Formats: sequence, C-alpha cells, structure tokens
Amino acid sequence: MTHPLLEQLNSRYGYPSLDADSVDSHTREQAFSVLFFAEDPNRFSESLDVAVILPELVKRFPQLSPAVIAAKDERSLQGRYGFNAWPTLVFLKQGRYLGAISKVRNWDEYIDEIERLLVAEPRRNPGIGIPVVTGSESSTCGH
Repeated sequence: MTHPLLEQLNSRYGYPSLDADSVDSHTREQAFSVLFFAEDPNRFSESLDVAVILPELVKRFPQLSPAVIAAKDERSLQGRYGFNAWPTLVFLKQGRYLGAISKVRNWDEYIDEIERLLVAEPRRNPGIGIPVVTGSESSTCGH
C-alpha cells in the first residue's frame, strides 16, 4: 500500500526505491545508507510520521544516503536485518549492517542513536546466519 507522504520521498526528495535485487549494489556504493521500511501505513500509521522525520534526519546527517524499500520486498528484506517492528530505519556502512531504529522516537533519541551508529563498526546482519554456541556457553544457559 502506498501513500502520498511515502511517494513524496521518491518524487520530491529523490530517494530511490530499492528492491531485493538492487539494495546490495546500491548500498555498497554509499558511505552510509539509511533504508526506510514503511510497510502499510494503514496498518502502521507511525510510518507516515517517519516519512516526515526522515528528510529532517538526512538534513542533520548529510552523510546518509536515504532509500525507500519497495513494498513488495519489505518482508523478505526484514528477515535479513532482523527487526520485528514497523516502521524501521536500517543503517549501513558501505552495505554492511550498523543497526536499526524501529518505530517513532523522540528527536534526541534519533540523534543520539544515529551518532552512535555512524561511528560503530559494521556487524553481522542479525537475520543472517545461525549463532554458534560452544558447549561451555550452552551449559551456562541452563541447557
């Protein structure tokens, strides 16, 4: 489902719409990317708030290259980045995962979290791979 506020991110601000086939090549070319996962704004009305907030965040952090994830691929890419709340902003450094911010936040929370993410080292995407647990670690978990 699309909405005029989401559409203006493409038409007015020029943010590209990325799908599963284009997201990797596009984000690898950018120093820092922020991917907007909106889902259906009729189900998740906070998506419209984030559609208004995102351009302001990009003004504050001009090193971010914003993009909107195509609705048809949001669910499949959600699994890659391991978030479970909508809307979500996923942050990448040269295509490598830095972290995510879900739902609407206070402005100061956005600023603090984005500042932290931009100096963090990329890490393994939370939705990719199976965590390895050694025998000693599993015994401390009560297994």
